[in-house]
Amino acid sequence: MSRTAPTAPLPADPMSEARPENRVWKKFRSHKSAMVGGVLVIFFILMALAAPLLPIPDPAATDWGAVRKAPSWAHWMGTDEIGRDVMARLIWGAQASLLAGVVSVGIAVVFGVPLGILAGYFGGWTDAVISRCTEALLAVPFLILAIALAAFLGPSLSNAMIAIGISATPIFVRLTRGQVLSIKAEDYVESAQAVGLPTPKILSRYIFPNVLPPILVQATLTIATAIIAEASLSFLGLGQQPPAPSWGSMLNTAKNFLNQAPWMAMWPGLSIFFVVLGFNLLGDGLRDALDPREH
Repeated sequence: MSRTAPTAPLPADPMSEARPENRVWKKFRSHKSAMVGGVLVIFFILMALAAPLLPIPDPAATDWGAVRKAPSWAHWMGTDEIGRDVMARLIWGAQASLLAGVVSVGIAVVFGVPLGILAGYFGGWTDAVISRCTEALLAVPFLILAIALAAFLGPSLSNAMIAIGISATPIFVRLTRGQVLSIKAEDYVESAQAVGLPTPKILSRYIFPNVLPPILVQATLTIATAIIAEASLSFLGLGQQPPAPSWGSMLNTAKNFLNQAPWMAMWPGLSIFFVVLGFNLLGDGLRDALDPREH
């Protein structure tokens, strides 16, 4: 009886493994803390998106018969000072925090990156004007500037996002300018300039793709800072306005009942801690994975 020779496993495609995106994913996947951060971020995003679908009470509904009740089967995370379900407010509050983080950083990227490219690539008086304005804004601490702008614009979540976005813009201007100065000195950019390639093509083909990885890393890390800033503004009454739920405003209310109802402060505090931790771990992992020296 003849025997069939065992089939040798097919070799991996060397071209597939050599692709930059595959190397980045492999490096990122091996970064355990980054994977933990990614899981945390995905969890809070799904929680915020699923808030309208979950079988939870109305976050603004009051129950005067259940004021400051400890966690129970009826209210898994307890109730607040007017009988509102803490878990429902926590889940709906995730929308405000994540929205503020993403939108404010989006504002900073949209304005900061083009200004940084203009300053770094063209230099001269353009660089001087943009750099001096950036340094003036950086001279003011980030949170102080955000509070001042939010107080000037008026208390609301949208104004808080604008204030945080403006306050974070100088970070992206300075980062982008430094990256462009480094890339502009590369041989391939000088060659493109020498053959007369139009400036818009040089910026879109050579400059922007090479500054994108550090911008992506910085954006991820800045989202964590923006979430803390939004919570701080809401704590001061300059962000999300009652009765709409926000982690910062929940902490502001809970500070008056730390002895009688500690769960009112514990859950929003832990939520802020874990979502900020998640974005920081994710950003660190992206920085290592996108570092060209590691490939």
